[in-house]
Amino acid sequence: MVTYVQDFAQGSMEQKDLLGGKGANLAEMTRLGLPVPPGFTITTEACRYYLANGRVPTDLRVEVTQAVRRLEAAMDRRLGDFHDPLLVSVRSGAKFSMPGMMETVLNIGLNDASVQGLAELAGDERFAWDSYRRLVQMFGKTVLGIDGDLFAAELDAAKAAAGAASDSDLDAGAMRALTQRYKEIVKEQTGRDFPQHPREQLDLAIVAVLDSWNTERAMLYRRRERIPHDIGTAVNVCTMVFGNLGDRSGTGVAFTRDPATGRPGDYGDYLENAQGEDVVAGIRNTLSLSALEEIDPDVYAELRGVMRRLENHYRDLCDIEFTVEQGRLWMLQTRVGKRTAPAAFRIAAELEREHVITLDEALLRVSGEQLSQLMFPQFDPRAANKVLLTQAMSASPGAAVGRAVFDSETATAWAERGEKVILVRRETNPDDLAGMIAADGILTARGGKTSHAAVVARGMGRTCVVGADALDVDPEQRLFRVAARGRDGERPTERVVEEGDVIAIDGATGEVFLGEVPVVPSPVTTYLTDGLEAALELAGDGDAGADTRALVEAVDLLLHHADETRRLAVEANADTGEDARRARSLGAQGIGLTRTEHMFLGDRRKLVERVILAADDVEREAALAELLPLQRADFTELLEAMDGLPVTIRLIDPPLHEFLPDLTELSVRVALAHERGEGGEEVERDEELLAAVRRMHEANPMLGLRGVRLGLVVPGLFALQIRAICEAQADLLLAGRDPRAQIMVPLVASVMELHLVRDTAKGIMAEVSAARGVEIDLEVGAMLELPRAALTADRIAEASDFFSFGTNDLTQTTWGFSRDDVEGAFFSQYAANGVLTVSPFESIDTRGVGRLVRIAVEEAREAKPSLVFGVCGEHGGDPESIRFFDAVGLDYVSCSPFRVPVARLEAGRAAIEAAGSGRLSDSR
Repeated sequence: MVTYVQDFAQGSMEQKDLLGGKGANLAEMTRLGLPVPPGFTITTEACRYYLANGRVPTDLRVEVTQAVRRLEAAMDRRLGDFHDPLLVSVRSGAKFSMPGMMETVLNIGLNDASVQGLAELAGDERFAWDSYRRLVQMFGKTVLGIDGDLFAAELDAAKAAAGAASDSDLDAGAMRALTQRYKEIVKEQTGRDFPQHPREQLDLAIVAVLDSWNTERAMLYRRRERIPHDIGTAVNVCTMVFGNLGDRSGTGVAFTRDPATGRPGDYGDYLENAQGEDVVAGIRNTLSLSALEEIDPDVYAELRGVMRRLENHYRDLCDIEFTVEQGRLWMLQTRVGKRTAPAAFRIAAELEREHVITLDEALLRVSGEQLSQLMFPQFDPRAANKVLLTQAMSASPGAAVGRAVFDSETATAWAERGEKVILVRRETNPDDLAGMIAADGILTARGGKTSHAAVVARGMGRTCVVGADALDVDPEQRLFRVAARGRDGERPTERVVEEGDVIAIDGATGEVFLGEVPVVPSPVTTYLTDGLEAALELAGDGDAGADTRALVEAVDLLLHHADETRRLAVEANADTGEDARRARSLGAQGIGLTRTEHMFLGDRRKLVERVILAADDVEREAALAELLPLQRADFTELLEAMDGLPVTIRLIDPPLHEFLPDLTELSVRVALAHERGEGGEEVERDEELLAAVRRMHEANPMLGLRGVRLGLVVPGLFALQIRAICEAQADLLLAGRDPRAQIMVPLVASVMELHLVRDTAKGIMAEVSAARGVEIDLEVGAMLELPRAALTADRIAEASDFFSFGTNDLTQTTWGFSRDDVEGAFFSQYAANGVLTVSPFESIDTRGVGRLVRIAVEEAREAKPSLVFGVCGEHGGDPESIRFFDAVGLDYVSCSPFRVPVARLEAGRAAIEAAGSGRLSDSR
């Protein structure tokens, strides 16, 4: 029999699948003897039942009744009692953290009678009515679906009438009147009175939290973070403790290390006389956690002890929510905290140095995506004439420049048309998620480092500055005002920044600038290209310099460990000597793909056109003769740049139409010439060209005359390229260099195609060897990018020295998708209705495309054990895909130069994960 409810004291941190992250961690803190208010968790099984059946399980109501009675007995209070009321909170809590995406209701159990009992119990009438108005507001918005702005407008009006700067300045009478107005809003909007029965409040709140699992913002967040939609959320019912019981009460969020930089120490936000939602919502600017030491030294000392204990227990950065109720500390939540990319690397490295975790564990604590964030440029600190608007709190580092926008819809629309935008808000809320995803940066006038904006931005890797209280944000007028400091020596003046104006925010310093600010390479990029010492020398002084040095040293430690651990080699896709040199500086172990068609752009395009459209062998040979030295020079530059490392050169592979004049344009030109009665050699040439283009026109060029087909049908084209490769190889060998060229044949579907090209290649190798007096014997391999090639890889292996999977085309031909056409056409709809959770062009489709890769590797390796396998599609730089390629036994991945460090790191992580799962690493 399934049990749907479990008391906090029964669980542990190992039960996140059942209890969700919040419930499991509340259970763990209870088990550790920390001061956790008693409560119980409704398990994720109840949510899954509700989602499948549209109603809660029959047994749930009974189990909740039993749990409430156990809670009442433990607290010696009754839910909603008129004289000594027990109040509870109802909160969501999935296995994976989804900050702000689902619902919470506080103060369940208050009604018109029990609010009087709460006032008597606390000796504070204002506190009781403040708690009641919060319940009506949260219940109305979360459970009854009332527009939250209606409540916010009434609160603003009440503050204005009383001349109050904050809700904490409103007296008991104002709170009582505000509560009554909130209840009127409930009646006006729903046609029913606010429910007075505590159990009805509890049951409706539980269902509302279950419903919040499938809100639009929650589904959007899960799609972005690749969280499964079917795991459901737990619901945590916890005894209320109150941070709004006067000056000796408060609420806060603490981190055991700085989640923005990773710097050791105690970090967080604290609000006196407030409830937890006030901190997270960012509607009031907070005090730093250190202020609690002055306010209540004993509570601060107890909190620090709990923080140290939790970090040692979880062996990681902990994010802690706590409440102080009249001088007594209560722990409301802990979890492994979200952090920025710099913090992730620094914390992992420093925990390893402190011998809290192993080096393998440290490497698993970071990701390739985080490393790529560290490689983005940052603002140039030496730039002149910067117009500083204000400096606030740095919440998530990075440099973001874009046009100011003031709502989520505008941010999304402008980003979709290619604009870079900065989302500017007084404070963000969960409904802003789509705009936060679309924006390059986020700027809020309110909130602290643990506000909604800060937490979500850190999780997404977005640059974020919060608490910019100098900004007067007016979303209705779509502008903000600020008394700007101006340039050095200038007097401050009020500036107005309207929607569309360019601003720049520095997530490392909290600075906000008007206009563009130049950028420079990040310290991590300097480290990757120029070495550790160069990066350390540029770090600078002060705390910022120390943070930079700690970050660079952390990246160095973990990337070196990844290189020592990984089984997969990492090569680069590079088409020019410059690309190759950059890839090598970033750690590439060769070139896994050179796209030779990129060498025929510009003026050379005409030469290829002449080869394709040649009327006879003489004309064709003349065009090929002109191309040969150009191609030889291309390959020489690449081989020189990668001396001693493999360079895999793919023979020309574009659709035929890319080298022919446009059919429509040519038809119009000829028609107009005829209409005007023009003649001459140029018109005759256009007529000949038009006839040839019509003859070769293809309805679907991507599946037409391209790749190996083009090489076999157009005489001399492949032979030209093979000869150029061989001559470049020979010349460099004679010069005492160590070139390692490999020839890759694209779009192979039949072993006979490869045999024909291979025979041609071996013949040319023999000719060049004899002519140059040096032996040329290059490997010839196939690019597997068609389903038939994957399914007959054991046959193709007969004629191949290596295989490289072209997963871009393999994905297109397996799915029947044209990437360029469908990504903008219906991918977003497919994602919205659950057909796809991620684009198969972004991360490999392991069930379909991946299965073809696995079949090819297993069957071809059985036929020819010496065969080397790689991948050169864009998936070669995708972290999730790299783990798959390691698991199926590929020998290398090849990706764009910029992603080489990412692939190195992920290949190391893949090897550690494989060892942990018991899978043997085959180093072949």
